[in-house]
Amino acid sequence: MKRLLVLLIITVGFSSCGEYQKVLKEKEISPKYEMAKQLYEQGLETGKNRYFRKAIRLFDQILPQYKGKPAGETVSYMNANAHYLVGDYFLSGYLMERFTKSYPNSEKVEEAFFKSAESFYKVSPVYSKDQEDTYKALNKLQFYINTYPDGEYFIAANDMIQELSQKIERKFYEIAKQYHHTERYKAAIQSFDNFTLKFPGSKLREQALFYKFESAYILAINSVSYLVPERLAEALLYYEDFMKYYGDTESEFLEQAKTYAQDIEQRTNTQIEL
Repeated sequence: MKRLLVLLIITVGFSSCGEYQKVLKEKEISPKYEMAKQLYEQGLETGKNRYFRKAIRLFDQILPQYKGKPAGETVSYMNANAHYLVGDYFLSGYLMERFTKSYPNSEKVEEAFFKSAESFYKVSPVYSKDQEDTYKALNKLQFYINTYPDGEYFIAANDMIQELSQKIERKFYEIAKQYHHTERYKAAIQSFDNFTLKFPGSKLREQALFYKFESAYILAINSVSYLVPERLAEALLYYEDFMKYYGDTESEFLEQAKTYAQDIEQRTNTQIEL
């Protein structure tokens, strides 16, 4: 009985594969549509990507013929969603966006706006790489929130915006810190200054203020003599800015900042005496 059952499963499998191959070669689009829809629904029911991938091959063949037809909206949505569900986010982002433009009155348009944005969110790279897709995702997610303030996906979209915004912050911060670590102190000061202006509420603000001060301090004490007084005074202003926000905290940078400030005071007093 077990052997008969295995043979039956294999036979049915070969039969369905043969039918699929036959429909792929069909010239008529109607059988392709019916099978693609059936495979798409099987994918939804089982969660198995192989059904979606087979459906996508058929959708690719029939999409142009359904453009402008009543079923075109259904075909376009199923194709875009199949790509989304198998994790082909580069393409699903584009296809969902195209769907919203082609069928702006569709009942699926809100979902498509969100999934287009989410697709770009999914392909957003780590902070150390180029953030073009991150900015695209942010723009699309913000558009969704502005368009659907009471939308089904509002909370999810807002959470994604927060996460991506923190990634952009980290990108800006690491660029400034890299200038600091490579002893390009003028560039570091400018970059940390830009960072604190652009992201005033950042969790990295403490570090940014300290490293801006440290960059200014090191730049000052290593400058030619006639530039030292001016640069020490500038560094002291950055110290005061750091202390304004973190002087009464348990900042890990507090003792080092005070040490630098004492040295600035000693150097300044020495110059005055001279």
